[in-house]
Amino acid sequence: MNSSSDILKTFQTVSQLRPHLREDEFVNTINRLINTNHYQLVAVIENDEVTAVAGYRITESLAWGKYFYVDDLITSENHRKKGYAQILWNWLINDAKLNNCEQFHLDSGVQRYDAHRFYLKNSLNITCHHFQLNF
Repeated sequence: MNSSSDILKTFQTVSQLRPHLREDEFVNTINRLINTNHYQLVAVIENDEVTAVAGYRITESLAWGKYFYVDDLITSENHRKKGYAQILWNWLINDAKLNNCEQFHLDSGVQRYDAHRFYLKNSLNITCHHFQLNF
């Protein structure tokens, strides 16, 4: 999804996960992430409606080698438990393999129990704690 109109179509779904985002800044924010962090945005669309969205990047570190990192993964509230997350998940895993990534990573808020069940069902392991300091 590279056109401004395609990016904007994902806002309503993405904002369910990231409610702090502003619609009037969304396209510019996504384009900045694409240009500076190699961020990519992908969506499942049915009947011209965005049902699920993922934002990800392929990067490299000393700890993990070349890895696929999912920054954002959300299924629209109106479309949950209909298989859209699994469609998107399968696409993400396949893309990670096609890009010869050694690992697949994502962080998930501790309160997202349904997401955790989905990740564990799809063979992800809980491998670390993520710590944060706000400024």
